Amino acid sequence: MKFNTIGIITKPQAELINQTLQSVFVFLNNKKCKILLDEQIPDSINNFNFKKVSREIIAEHCDLVIVVGGDGTILNAVRSLAHADVPLLGINVGRLGFLADISPNELEASLDDILNGSYREEQRFLLEMQVLRKGKIIFEGDAFNEVVVHIRDVARMIEFETRINDEFVNYQRADGIIVSTPTGSTAYALSAGGPLLHATLDAIALVPIAPHTLSNRPIVVHADSQIEILICNTKEGIAQATCDGHLSTDVHVGDNIKIKRKADKITMLHPKQHNYFEILRAKLHWGGHS
Repeated sequence: MKFNTIGIITKPQAELINQTLQSVFVFLNNKKCKILLDEQIPDSINNFNFKKVSREIIAEHCDLVIVVGGDGTILNAVRSLAHADVPLLGINVGRLGFLADISPNELEASLDDILNGSYREEQRFLLEMQVLRKGKIIFEGDAFNEVVVHIRDVARMIEFETRINDEFVNYQRADGIIVSTPTGSTAYALSAGGPLLHATLDAIALVPIAPHTLSNRPIVVHADSQIEILICNTKEGIAQATCDGHLSTDVHVGDNIKIKRKADKITMLHPKQHNYFEILRAKLHWGGHS
């Protein structure tokens, strides 16, 4: 894969992000690459006067998109570029960095290797959610990490029914449920006691949030499964369906939330030495060799 036109997406707020962004600008400018900046990047840090364009133009014309920031910035980029066949590369200046795995201090060496064709390529999938009320779609959204059905702002359980491929699974009372991709298994689902899924698995995890019945445990199903969550009992407006903690809508009694794998996939690029288990050890503070 040859990278002639490179898009850059970031969320320039902290000084560290701007410093890293300038390093990326200098490196790519020296490489004589054509650069397209996300139109949200302010002119004050566009020292090379790179052309600023919409996400749609980036999706259409770029061979590679570099995302500078934390995992939240990558989640935002993925949702806007999922329809395009363009690989993403993350440079981490956030706190955790499960998705953005290039650190600023190894930026030049990693970018040089990747632009020269030395990298690992990884396919990941998203979830698409629909909320139906009386048979009509009232909300749609995509999630790279997870779809969450949850209480909104009151310490009260909700009651819901779960079906997979039209087969009844259970009826439970809980604070909610997380439907997670393998990518999202290291996020909210992990905090709720869900399993870690290798990023390349064709699987979806369903993780209850604080279930009333302690025997309600997380389950893992094939990624082709069609998942339905029917809201059975809740106060008006206290429950929500949320995609990646960003897109959300209130859900009412009788609403049917349908979740399935999105047809479009995202390609993530990693340095050649990328090691999933090494990242888990570092980010989750697992023990290494004594």
